Amino acid sequence: MVQVTLSGSLKAAAGGRTELEVEAATIRDLLTRLGEDHPKLKPVLDRGVSVSIDGQIYRDDWFRPIPPGSEVFILPRMAGG
Repeated sequence: MVQVTLSGSLKAAAGGRTELEVEAATIRDLLTRLGEDHPKLKPVLDRGVSVSIDGQIYRDDWFRPIPPGSEVFILPRMAGG
């Protein structure tokens, strides 16, 4: 199980919850299961998010393993230049 902390618009889509537990081995598993378990999160996840694992931010590395005991945050993707 991965303990995930949500921020920004993700919290609102999860009914105000800031932490969720998900069974996932990779970032792709994590995002897929979050969307399945919490359907209101799916549109926000589909717009794009960044995933932080132990302080390192990943944006398109969907097969990145999530080591047991990792600190995982999901952040809405920010646009800008």
